[in-house]
Amino acid sequence: MSEDIVNVVGVGMKYQSPNGEINAVEDVTFSVKRGEFVSLVGPSGCGKSTLLSIISGLLKPSRGKVLIDNEEVVKTSDKVGYMLQKDYLFDWRTIYQNVILGLEIRKMLTPEKKAYVLNLLKTYGLYDFKDKYPRQLSGGMRQRAALIRTLAAGPEILLLDEAFSALDYQTRLAVTEDIYRIIKNENKTAIMVTHDISESISMSDRVIVLSKRPARVNSIHEIRFDCPVRTPLKCREDPNFRRYFNTIWKELEVHVEA
Repeated sequence: MSEDIVNVVGVGMKYQSPNGEINAVEDVTFSVKRGEFVSLVGPSGCGKSTLLSIISGLLKPSRGKVLIDNEEVVKTSDKVGYMLQKDYLFDWRTIYQNVILGLEIRKMLTPEKKAYVLNLLKTYGLYDFKDKYPRQLSGGMRQRAALIRTLAAGPEILLLDEAFSALDYQTRLAVTEDIYRIIKNENKTAIMVTHDISESISMSDRVIVLSKRPARVNSIHEIRFDCPVRTPLKCREDPNFRRYFNTIWKELEVHVEA
């Protein structure tokens, strides 16, 4: 069994607001194994994105801690890459220039890194578009470029915060296939926040269901399918998919009504 790469231990987060203190996250504990794909689902505003920000080192928790490779997270780390809802590609830079932007900022643009980026573009079907501009690409291709930009720095862990929600439904299905394949091919660990139960089930090894705010871990579901070669679309066709969906939906419905 793979070792844990991420450990979230008793994490809590409180904010000060004009109306007083807000308790966003309370006593959240879970772990993620190396190479695992884990999704966080829960009611809107329950603290899912806050948890990602804490794992990334962008936010310091009010209590508890996060460990990555058994080292406590006290600041942002090159081991973690963050992929947001929008692709944030700059219109005035070519796809290649967008993909290497993070490397330029970090002064990491070595010949080896350039070769790695070009190989990623070739492997995932964007090499012929490297001199095009973002406006010349489809939404799915732009998201692929955004992921390659994130991978370019060599993170071990990818955090995906509603990374597909800006896409239309048909494009979103195609993009989840692409992103899942790339993450698995590159042997990355992924933690994804999503409101889409179907998306979480089809892509994840485990789904963690959070309660309404303050977020607590309500349940953790091991997701297993019989597909010989697993892809998100094939998982949606599996007889077990509906069972997982109904179970998680009922848990969320209870917490929304409570």
